Amino acid sequence: MDGSDEEDEFSSECNDFKEFVEDANKPLYPGCVRFTKLSVLVKLYNLKAKHGMSDAAYSDWLIAFGEHLPEGNEIPTSVYEAKKTLGALGMDYRKIHACPNDCILYRKQYTDNVNCPTCGVSRWKVGKNSKEREGVPAKVLWYFPPIPRFKRMFQSTKTSSSLTWHATDRRKDGLMRHPADALTWKSVDEKWPEFGLESRNLRLALSSDGFNPHSSLSSKYSCWPVILVNYNLPPWLCMKRKYMMLTLLISGPKQPGNDIDVYLEPLIEDLKVLWEGVKGVYDACSNEYFTLKAVLFWTINDFPAYGNLSGSIVKGYNACPICLEKTLPKRLVHGGKMAYMRHRRWKARNHPYRKQRAAFDNHQELEAAPVPLSGEEVLKRMEEEVLSWPFGKKHPSPPYKGDEDENRPCWKKKSIFF
Repeated sequence: MDGSDEEDEFSSECNDFKEFVEDANKPLYPGCVRFTKLSVLVKLYNLKAKHGMSDAAYSDWLIAFGEHLPEGNEIPTSVYEAKKTLGALGMDYRKIHACPNDCILYRKQYTDNVNCPTCGVSRWKVGKNSKEREGVPAKVLWYFPPIPRFKRMFQSTKTSSSLTWHATDRRKDGLMRHPADALTWKSVDEKWPEFGLESRNLRLALSSDGFNPHSSLSSKYSCWPVILVNYNLPPWLCMKRKYMMLTLLISGPKQPGNDIDVYLEPLIEDLKVLWEGVKGVYDACSNEYFTLKAVLFWTINDFPAYGNLSGSIVKGYNACPICLEKTLPKRLVHGGKMAYMRHRRWKARNHPYRKQRAAFDNHQELEAAPVPLSGEEVLKRMEEEVLSWPFGKKHPSPPYKGDEDENRPCWKKKSIFF
């Protein structure tokens, strides 16, 4: 395909989206100035999802709703037409079957497998009579590809201009007002100058945590969303809910835990594509095509989720990701829990707290504070210490004595982020 053919393809994609916008912005009915076809359709579809309405009931509801509107209204008459309209937004999703024990995703070489090659458990759900319900997956990962949505953001003139706010309108007075003022942002621009020169390249953060979606606290059901945050936007927009991009939804009776890397595979693949560059992205603000790139700055999570994502030990003797084997905890005599007391090492060399005994744990702390390892040093130690151990609940941990083993390595896996 030559360059002209590629340009025609990108132009047709953009024109299709423009046609969709024009169609969606039509008044709900002739003469209506308050509501548009898209605004009403999105609201009704949200109600369908909120109340668990079936497709048949939703279709009947649309028909009944349309009958009470003036003639010539734009309300679709079936759930198929509604999904077809909303699908043009680029909000596509994929349902990927997963092993119930979190061993694998049924994709690529495992697409046609019926049983998990690691633990042997069936791909299909088992009913009350112990019979497999073929075609009904035991566990499903919901994946929302981010690249089409990033393209859609640049096809809106208002959003496109907001994505370059950090370069055009940000106040640069040396104060910390935006992530663009942070050392991480500046170090990325220095290390990869070509990436930093294009202000439209995206800087992302990944956030994940688990919660119980049901009101009953006794329910064991777990839901883990994985969200991308876009730091190109101004500070009053980047943390708004509509700009926080849901990419993965991991749900089931068991939390993914250390096996979350299995579910992150499709997202990491798309992030690699974004790092290499997605060609032919149309920028409505400058009316030109460009190559979009993105980089993942950091992850946002609490300490247990940090352990799942990074592979770091977060309990026991080597629980501190900075101190590692120099964590030096103390087990409480009566409570039996670990207490991490050696925090005076970060004080100045002659600080009086270093020599105090009675006020702390009857020890002086005169040694120097541990120096954090660089990313390269962490990776080297990981490759030396971490055993290759398959994912899945049937293989819960490497053959160590447990978290209370002082000689246990400081990592339980090599994270997929490496």
